[in-house]
Amino acid sequence: MMLNKMETMRLSSSSSLLSSIKHNSHSSSSISHSLFSPPQPKSTNFISLKTMYPGNSIPRGNRNLSVLSASKADDGSQIDSPFQGGESFFRSVLASMEAVYLNRNPTAKSILEHVRSVDNDQICYDHLAFRTFGVNGYGIDSMANFFLDFGYTQREELRFPAKKLKALWFSPPSLPVFDGGSGVGGPLPRIFISELLVDEMSQQAQEIIRKYTQISGSGYKHAALSSALGSLTWEKPLYSEFQLLARESEYAAWTLVNGYAVNHVTISTHRLKSHLRDIKSLNQFIEKNGFKLNSEGGVLKGMVQITNNFISSLSVSPDGLLLQSSTVADSVSFSFSDGVTESVPCSYIEFAERLILPQFKDLPEKEVKEFHRRDGFEVGNADKIFESTSKGQLTRKAG
Repeated sequence: MMLNKMETMRLSSSSSLLSSIKHNSHSSSSISHSLFSPPQPKSTNFISLKTMYPGNSIPRGNRNLSVLSASKADDGSQIDSPFQGGESFFRSVLASMEAVYLNRNPTAKSILEHVRSVDNDQICYDHLAFRTFGVNGYGIDSMANFFLDFGYTQREELRFPAKKLKALWFSPPSLPVFDGGSGVGGPLPRIFISELLVDEMSQQAQEIIRKYTQISGSGYKHAALSSALGSLTWEKPLYSEFQLLARESEYAAWTLVNGYAVNHVTISTHRLKSHLRDIKSLNQFIEKNGFKLNSEGGVLKGMVQITNNFISSLSVSPDGLLLQSSTVADSVSFSFSDGVTESVPCSYIEFAERLILPQFKDLPEKEVKEFHRRDGFEVGNADKIFESTSKGQLTRKAG
């Protein structure tokens, strides 16, 4: 059967990714060193799951298997899209993306350690999120193609007119998962990819974004590799260009200096085993340990809930079944091309609790699967989560 041009490009890109990661495992560290401080350890661009999660790497041996699919179709039926390709390869790429994320974001790393210490070292990810520029091939498709190659299914589009953004999310394929799998070694996460609608930006902003995407050439074909290595596909920008973009769109400025790096990972709170499976308890636990949550929009549609003197910021969908919160992003020193070194926003960690759908509320707890719960994303919730990298939230965190 003949493959069309897009299919050929996707297959070629995916098949060469692992060898590229291995080949660049030493040289990519120096690339990261020149962009960000503190520098990353030399071996972090390609890390095995065993290194990231001792005792919880891709599980082997005689252990209980279950087939998990994170999503359901719009009519309520379960999606059973099969996984495609090599599982070990796919999870290794995810692990490399995660390693870059954890090395650059000490808050996320510390929170994951705190939660694992309470919850017997098991954490499942609800979704991973990426940001892109919607121009010159660098939009949603550039990152989505990698996940589509491995059996992910495109789902709903979300629009954010005020921020000049759109997003798509992708549901994972069904895949046998061993009991005890954690993080990228557990159930496959949803994928949330957004893009800046560059054509709606000012002429100055467009010129800056187009300048760097054009410099990158065909770099968009290697979005997953860029994320796994923690390296921009374009050259470092001028500090003045970063400042100009930040005044118009903090999303644009973030993407210019972070590229395809993971924007955030999300802990699936309802899959935790301890009392932290209730997102309000998790928020309180996080704040007690000295971490600040994104306060954008307050709690319960603008209301603020105070529990034991701790203010928890919680976004709730209109149907009341999707509850989300997030920390404020970490900052990292970035070396611009004109020699200026300044602090820029990096990434953050999110928390999501998906409640059981009304038609399944009488199911015994042990029989409840992920597809029995509220799926998808909510524009109102996501709009507030985007603010985790905003200057206002970063200033509040610093204070």
